Amino acid sequence: MASAKTFYGTGRRKSSVARVYVKAGKGTITVNERDVRSYFPHETLVLDLKQPLTILGVDGKYDITVFVNGGGYTGQAGAVRLGIARALLEAGEDRSALKVNGMLTRNPRAKERKKYGLKKARRAPQFSKR
Repeated sequence: MASAKTFYGTGRRKSSVARVYVKAGKGTITVNERDVRSYFPHETLVLDLKQPLTILGVDGKYDITVFVNGGGYTGQAGAVRLGIARALLEAGEDRSALKVNGMLTRNPRAKERKKYGLKKARRAPQFSKR
C-alpha cells in the first residue's frame, strides 16, 4: 500500500512552538513520542487540543504526530491546537467551520517584560510609611 500524504501545521502560544504532522489513519495522537494522555497531565488540556477535530467531526480519521517545546502545559496545548487546525486546513478540511470557532486565530498574549524598579512586570516594591 502507498504511504498516506502527510500534512504539516505550525502552532504557537505564549512561548511554546508545536510542529504538527497529520496523516490519514485511526486517530492516534502522539506528542513528543509519547501518548497524548500520558504527556498532558489534565484531561481538559487533551479536550482543548482535540477541539479542531471535534468541530469538523473527523475525530478518528487522522493520525497526529506532534513535536512541541517551550512554555508550560497550557501554552503547549494551545500551540498544538493551532497546529492541528492549520494542518487540517492543508488536508482540505472546511475552513469556515474552524474560522467561526476561532481555531485559526493565534492567541497573541505573552508574558510582559519586567520593568526596572519593579519586582515583576507591574508589581511595585512594598511601600513602608515608617
